Amino acid sequence: MTKLTHIAALALLALTALAAPARAELTIRLTDGVIEPMPIAIPTFIDEGGAGDIAASLSRVVAANLVGTGLFREIGAEAYISQVGSFDAPIAYADWQAINAQALIVGAASAQGDQIVVKFRVFDVFSGAQLGDGLQFAAPAASWRRMAHKVSDAVYSRITGEGPYFDSRVVFVAESGPKNERLKRLAVMDQDGANVQYLTDSSSIVLAPRFSPDGRQILFTSYVSGFPQIYLMDVATLQTRSLGQQEGTMTFAPRFSPDGQRVAFSLERGGNSDIYTLDLNSGALTQLTNAPSIETAPSFSPDGSQIVFESDRTGEQQIYVMPASGGEGVRISNGQGRYGTPVWSPRGDMIAFTKQNQGRFHIGVMLIDGSEERLLTSSFLDEGPTWAPNGRVLMFTRESAGAEGQAQLFAVDVAGLSLRPVPTEGPASDPSWSPLLP
Repeated sequence: MTKLTHIAALALLALTALAAPARAELTIRLTDGVIEPMPIAIPTFIDEGGAGDIAASLSRVVAANLVGTGLFREIGAEAYISQVGSFDAPIAYADWQAINAQALIVGAASAQGDQIVVKFRVFDVFSGAQLGDGLQFAAPAASWRRMAHKVSDAVYSRITGEGPYFDSRVVFVAESGPKNERLKRLAVMDQDGANVQYLTDSSSIVLAPRFSPDGRQILFTSYVSGFPQIYLMDVATLQTRSLGQQEGTMTFAPRFSPDGQRVAFSLERGGNSDIYTLDLNSGALTQLTNAPSIETAPSFSPDGSQIVFESDRTGEQQIYVMPASGGEGVRISNGQGRYGTPVWSPRGDMIAFTKQNQGRFHIGVMLIDGSEERLLTSSFLDEGPTWAPNGRVLMFTRESAGAEGQAQLFAVDVAGLSLRPVPTEGPASDPSWSPLLP
């Protein structure tokens, strides 16, 4: 088993609820248009024996995750009046109220055999009560970052009411070399940029990797044959196979169906591109569109009943929705400019897209009927959004201008209030978010 497989497949070995004396009502609602981040205190997690530097590292990753959402602001330790010396010590709420902390996260870690046990509690400072039950996780020490992401997810979900997303990975294209001769290879990392693993070498161009719904496979486009063709990679073994090459055709822009049994993609023959699906079990190929225009970038709705895609049938790129069985489709993009790379939210409520208008590129979202369009970003070149598992954060590629311009990954929430770069070892593009890890 590869290191990548071990990390990706690892299940945390224990999850225990710690009794809470009361429940509080500390909440952030993303739909309320949050502007001012909530001030929170995250004292260094306590080493209860054998955890060493892991205890402090856990608290720093939790803080970075939460602050990175734009919804929270960490109060520095230099402002603390009280110190947390014991996980079970009474909370001096007045001291935390005095520095305007609205939430307090107290954690501890210890070594038990070959396991690290992490426990934490969240307190609503102004109501003077614990927020929900405390939780305890246990896993091998090498997986301490996963435990930090699990803690972050629990805190985020309790305060926002939204689903978790920190304990996930992102597959992307790692780039190197000059802009006009880029070398590209597939890589995967934690959603915060840590634990990078390279999946392919840079001997051939690779594009548009996409995780399967269970996170065990990756679709991507490769030029290893000299022209674009779709390949399927097993994440556990890194074994790769072509999904079939028909003479005189090119295949690209693949994406899994929600059940993982089919792949929707574009097939180009004779200068014309249409959308097809391939049954991964039977190999059956089904044509969904039949038009003289370019039809590409298909993405299934979460229930598998519809597909959103882009087409230039009106003379410029626009977004359409059709039944998953195929058909003409209904145009849903109605603003000025060109629309492309649509992606259905895992919640089913929105579609993300790339928009080009008046010399600028944008990442935007709209409801599934095309209404309530909102542009979240604007730059020289933003493109290719991918949804976090909770459907409330997007990652995308931003490329800087000029001969020395570089591609970089950015993330933004659906309110457009928290735009941040995602750290990578070098230029990076084409991100695809995994589901939550098991």
